[in-house]
Amino acid sequence: MIDLIMTSPRSHPAPANDHSRKWGYFLLGLLTALAVFAAGVAVMWAYDAWRGERPALLLSVRNDGSPVDEGLMNEAWQIIREDFYGSIPSEQKRTYGAIKGSVQTLEDPYTYFIEPEPAVREQERLRGKFGGIGAYLALDEQGRVTLTPMVDRPAARAGVKKGDILIAIDGMALAAPADLDEVTDRIRGEVGTKVILTVQRREQTLDIPVERAEIELPSVIWRPVDEAPDVGYIRIERFSGLTDEEFIQALAELMAQGADKAFIIDLRGDPGGLVDAAVAVADHFLDGGVVLIEKHADGAEKKYHAQATATVPAETPVIVLVDGNTASAAEILAGALQDRGRATLVGEKTYGKGSIQRIHRLSDGSAIHVTFAKWFTPNDRAIDGAGLEPDAPVESSPDYDSYLKKALELLGRAGG
Repeated sequence: MIDLIMTSPRSHPAPANDHSRKWGYFLLGLLTALAVFAAGVAVMWAYDAWRGERPALLLSVRNDGSPVDEGLMNEAWQIIREDFYGSIPSEQKRTYGAIKGSVQTLEDPYTYFIEPEPAVREQERLRGKFGGIGAYLALDEQGRVTLTPMVDRPAARAGVKKGDILIAIDGMALAAPADLDEVTDRIRGEVGTKVILTVQRREQTLDIPVERAEIELPSVIWRPVDEAPDVGYIRIERFSGLTDEEFIQALAELMAQGADKAFIIDLRGDPGGLVDAAVAVADHFLDGGVVLIEKHADGAEKKYHAQATATVPAETPVIVLVDGNTASAAEILAGALQDRGRATLVGEKTYGKGSIQRIHRLSDGSAIHVTFAKWFTPNDRAIDGAGLEPDAPVESSPDYDSYLKKALELLGRAGG
């Protein structure tokens, strides 16, 4: 920063020619100082541009034009370092904490920051694939990790048995109680690499090498309904990159078994996922037309349309089961089928999560979810904060599946 220093006036006036000479020196010095300042700014600007960063001068001003006290954070942490009784977190953790805290000031529960490892797991869930061993992990009452291998997946082929207790990974013992997220991160890895699982099986301790393979997370399960074999039951756990392919397979197999006289689509507990996957499933029931409306803060709208090639005939009855945990992309599908008169909703009012987030991957693998629009049904009903009301309300029963029972009654299969 250049300071202009004003000296006190002389007690006696200087001669006229000396005064002019000094004034000339002053102007020359001022111009020189300004030139040096401008050169410094230009160098800083060019350096920041070369690094691909925003110019440093812009970082000292808030969005509203007011200056930012960049030293305030350092001042606060200097006090903490001097006074805090305990260990100080790493700079990375403090950075993550600062991002999380500042994002929370937006007061939007769906705009949030996640660190690299959870961001990777989230990306895997949305893709529906990851490099792993093919086993379900759970915690028992003692906080130990128990294993249940998936059929014909790497863990099962390597010899892992249901009920094995995982006590170490690659020779490193697990904490007690264990952190399932941390254990999951340590087991997963690149396809083709190996991980050594140390398990306790009754009185034995075994080291089992398992080669990681690409594991697909099924998002759709299906079967003919036991009480009505001509009715197809399809449950969608989440909407991932594999959902449409799995849904096509479900329809083909159910049709081949004659379980296509009616369909029950179970969306209970479905937290949502990819909007394109929900629209793709709607394609099988709608012959063109609007599936959902996306509205932005600036007033812009985008309409998603179904393809004019419905797989399921229009006369085939469809029941959709929903509850208080049916959310997001699942509500898109349920709302579209309800508004278009293509399905009857059975169950409870849905969650009401109708805002849309873009997921921005940051340079270190972390991510920020940012709400940028909201969803509306084809009839322009708001989903966010409102949810969907079922056509046939049902209360859950601890003794039997009251939702499925109600669906069968509506389909004329009473007594199922």
